[in-house]
Amino acid sequence: MDCILKNGSVYQSGKFVKKDLAILNGKVSFSSPKSSSLKVIDCNNLFIFPGFVDVHVHLREPGFCYKETIKTGTEAGAKWGYSAVFSMPNLKPVPDTKANLKVQQEIIEKDAVINVYPYGAITKEQMGKELADLEDMADGVIAFSDDGRGVQNGEMMKEAMIRAKALNKPIVAHCEVNELLKGGYIHDGEYAKTHGHKGICSQSEYEQIARDVELVKQTGVKYHVCHVSAKESVDIIRKAKAEGVDITAETAPHYLVFSDKDLIDDGAFKMNPPIRGEEDKLALIEGIKDGTLEMLATDHAPHSAEEKSRGLKGSINGIVGLETAFPVTYTKLVKTGIISLEKLIEIMSVNPSKRFDLDIEIKEGASANLCVYDLEKEYAINPEEFKSLGKCTPFANMEVYGECVMNFVNGKKVWER
Repeated sequence: MDCILKNGSVYQSGKFVKKDLAILNGKVSFSSPKSSSLKVIDCNNLFIFPGFVDVHVHLREPGFCYKETIKTGTEAGAKWGYSAVFSMPNLKPVPDTKANLKVQQEIIEKDAVINVYPYGAITKEQMGKELADLEDMADGVIAFSDDGRGVQNGEMMKEAMIRAKALNKPIVAHCEVNELLKGGYIHDGEYAKTHGHKGICSQSEYEQIARDVELVKQTGVKYHVCHVSAKESVDIIRKAKAEGVDITAETAPHYLVFSDKDLIDDGAFKMNPPIRGEEDKLALIEGIKDGTLEMLATDHAPHSAEEKSRGLKGSINGIVGLETAFPVTYTKLVKTGIISLEKLIEIMSVNPSKRFDLDIEIKEGASANLCVYDLEKEYAINPEEFKSLGKCTPFANMEVYGECVMNFVNGKKVWER
């Protein structure tokens, strides 16, 4: 759709500049177009961001279409300004061979509204017993991950890193030591103790991160840590970065906004890793501020209403996040002065795009991957209005600011308010 976005505050090279922006033949242009027939869209008091990139999304298809489909998941992303999402491999079939990956790729090609980049599994069927055929899948995946499960065997992880390094693909790790879980299902903090719940210790996360850091030093692979939740994890990653280790990391909005003192016995607060203590939350925020944690991912994990209806103990892990990430983080961290709007755009678009070699930037001649936001729009989050099939979120009814007015992906308008 050729058009002129007039008078918007455009994010470029780390700052906002008020200027006109044209989309011509799917490309960004800052020159004055000669044609007077172009549609002019007034963006005064609106902000124009590079499209968001979520490196951690569960689209559930193939295999679990009652939870989400590639169509509904990418429509959810389109509505909130995402240009790209990376789809996790806990599917059926698991993308552990080129043939299995093709099942997902064909649906993406047919139904995806925005760009979808699949992960290939690290181990066969994500069972942790034998490495998947990484070489066979390499051309079709953004990276390798066994998300949902930590790779327990250190030697196997090292071999995966060696092979991924040779293929120039990152390893994206869910870090969790199974023998430390001991039947826990929420953080082993005050809430668990006072309400009789079994807790998951932070060590189950940070111990495996520490192991992997040593393996990255030995192999030189590009390494990325999923959904960091514990203060010790932040310390380990910060130290590794200072030592020159090629490591990046993400956290999610729910870990930055809630601590275990906010828990109620509701499946909307059940995810893995769990929401941890107040000190952990503050350490994560500090990690965002100082660049230790470069990315804000959602871990968008839709389930059926029934699967999320059994309280903290019985509900399945996971909440939806694509439709709440920006407004929640903008309201709770930017409007309160904890981080800047520029930092939020950095962690939602710039950094993930750079790390995974995507070209999502607002510059002359670039493909138009950008979204327009109304930051003054105030409303209560209503899950019934979600495009996602999943409706479970701890942010339901929260009063927030910021709504996506328009989203362009590869020059095509995929959403308009």
